[in-house]
Amino acid sequence: MANSNDASDVSYTNTQILIVGTGFAGLGMAIRLKEMGINDFIIIERAKDVGGTWRDNRYPGAACDVPSHLYSFSFEPNADWSRVYPTQPELETYLQNVANKWQLRPHIRFDHTLNQARYDEKNSQWLVNTSGGNFKARFVISGNGGLAEPKLPDIPGVESFAGHHFHSANWDHSYTLPGKRVAVIGTGASAIQFVPEIAGVPAKLSIFQRTPNWIIPRGDRPYSRIEKWIFKHIPITRKILRAKIYCQNESRVLGMVLHPSIMGLFRRSAMKHIQRQVSNPALRPKLTPSFPIGCKRILVSNDWYPALQKPNVEVVTNGIKEIREHSIVTNDNVEHEVDCIIFGTGFYATDNPIAGMIYGRDGRQLSQVWKDGEEAYLGASVHGFPNFFFIVGPNVTLGHSSMVYMIETQVQAISRILLATDENNAATVEVKLDVQQSYNEKLQKLLGGSIWATGCDSWYKHRTGKITQLWPGFTFTFRRWNRDFKHSDYLFNSVEK
Repeated sequence: MANSNDASDVSYTNTQILIVGTGFAGLGMAIRLKEMGINDFIIIERAKDVGGTWRDNRYPGAACDVPSHLYSFSFEPNADWSRVYPTQPELETYLQNVANKWQLRPHIRFDHTLNQARYDEKNSQWLVNTSGGNFKARFVISGNGGLAEPKLPDIPGVESFAGHHFHSANWDHSYTLPGKRVAVIGTGASAIQFVPEIAGVPAKLSIFQRTPNWIIPRGDRPYSRIEKWIFKHIPITRKILRAKIYCQNESRVLGMVLHPSIMGLFRRSAMKHIQRQVSNPALRPKLTPSFPIGCKRILVSNDWYPALQKPNVEVVTNGIKEIREHSIVTNDNVEHEVDCIIFGTGFYATDNPIAGMIYGRDGRQLSQVWKDGEEAYLGASVHGFPNFFFIVGPNVTLGHSSMVYMIETQVQAISRILLATDENNAATVEVKLDVQQSYNEKLQKLLGGSIWATGCDSWYKHRTGKITQLWPGFTFTFRRWNRDFKHSDYLFNSVEK
């Protein structure tokens, strides 16, 4: 691809479409472009290989909580999944194989961290600065995902800790745990996977729990050799299994959005899980949530509760007052001496740092546009940011099913917009402001009656209280809304003014 210089004598690589990230979203979009006969695209990736979150999160026990035959591209089924729920190494390998099969690596620029994307109104293009060079692109598609940037807790003194510390998303495998006093802060989806893997290793493991989570049994098991043979040689069996898993997951929407009272069935299952696995009657109340089940993400695990009852493990439920050089002090003024802190404190789901790197028309910074809570049209388009699209943008995340289904839906929708832009001989396309506003008013009304609006704090919500992460309904409804593409919802401009 050609290089050119702008007035500031900065060298740019020109491309029609620039994609950010090589997880399911970025690879899925690139594959769709190839299917459309579009090869003038570049993918920038900050790491040294593909895989997104399944490349980065290498903590012990890392796995997906959606069954493997649904958590995969519909057009790239895998008959050789080792078990019902896919593990991190399997998913990373799967994405590498997909990238290789579709010959995407020549399009990828590894070690290219996005620094800034600024819209050039005069030339109707995006100027993108990365750690590996500069690009000019007609379209930019962000596939970096909503859970890409690890977050540390807002605790006084967290930066002053002098011992060893790391986030679960940046696991330090070189650090040895035997004989150490280890603290885990956070008890969410990552912690319930890695804690059971390390529980018996340190001299002492202190789990600092702010709020317990609702946990239901994990129906996981290995697939037999016969099952994998059947999946490979009788493909219809894979499709039937995928459809079965999909329907089972979609049924949860009935309780989460339409009739929250149905969630009582899940609550009974979760309570029985605690009663079966937690023998200590003094520990049970500490592990039993007080908020409605489903208000926060429902977790799945068979070994979390047993891990917390190991003799070297303690569950600390008093809130953390401060962190000192070699200790954690709780609100009851008890000082817990620790050698290492592992943060299982999640990601910047709202206030995603990438929004601070994107500047649209009139130099508007996306993070300022979103200061009261992220919003987009169909989770992809934001007014004032022409030719820029998100995959897994605002209100696309699910609390019940596979994000790969949502990603495929958005990829198809964006491809339709790209085609419509060319059909209209337009230089740019962006969603109309009133369309975006009307859509989000409808979303928030639906979310207001959901289980997620029943009062608990969660990463689904922006600091203003607005639910900015979740899609409030069936995934097939999201697909239908995206399929009903209306040219009138967008502004197609032949020349930027």
